[in-house]
Amino acid sequence: MSEELISDAVPSRTEPRQNRSRRLAAEALGSFFLFAAVVGSGIMAENLAGGNVAIALLGNTLATGAILFVLITILAPISGAHFNPAVSMVAWLRKELTASDFICYVLAQLAGGILGIFAAHLMFDLDILQFSTKPRTGIGQWTGEFVATFGLILTILGCVRFRSDWVAPAVGLYITAGYWFTSSTSFANPAIAIARSLSDSFAGIAPADVPMFIAAQLAGALCAAATAKWLIDPDTGNG
Repeated sequence: MSEELISDAVPSRTEPRQNRSRRLAAEALGSFFLFAAVVGSGIMAENLAGGNVAIALLGNTLATGAILFVLITILAPISGAHFNPAVSMVAWLRKELTASDFICYVLAQLAGGILGIFAAHLMFDLDILQFSTKPRTGIGQWTGEFVATFGLILTILGCVRFRSDWVAPAVGLYITAGYWFTSSTSFANPAIAIARSLSDSFAGIAPADVPMFIAAQLAGALCAAATAKWLIDPDTGNG
């Protein structure tokens, strides 16, 4: 397959591939702003909503969808704008990242994202280091994460294959919708699940609940990759 997961979807085909240090910097920077936006908008929304959870969730949703559009638009030509170990895992499985690139991407995403969480706390005069006490567990939540991640990966692969210029708006809109149609509010990202366990805020998740969220996310990503291979990838003539 000539198209890479996102990185070749936005730049022209004549643009040279960025070196690893720039790609990792883009992944860390993008994760910083994405995670800061998720948690920061959650804190702001909760402060302004006066106890109305629906209004708080709406504020959190709009900020997340908007920042995804911006970050993918500006950083996809550099790194592919994954900001998500599940996306990077699929890229590795499709031989669009080397194993060492995959590991480095995940580390950059975690490091940048956790710093983004800390920055959100600092901006709102909260303790920088926290641990969430918000429970998010049960078959319904795990199913929500499976569905959310499955749909996210399928959205990315479908856009890269058929409408590469629509990756940024499609991903932003999908996550915006996912906040509302999934029981888990669509984390769809192992790194953000880990990082949000370090925020005792509206967007938080209790650390003990993180492993099952990650398991559901990875399962959803793997199923989406298999589905895309049959449904979306160019026909190999095997029926």
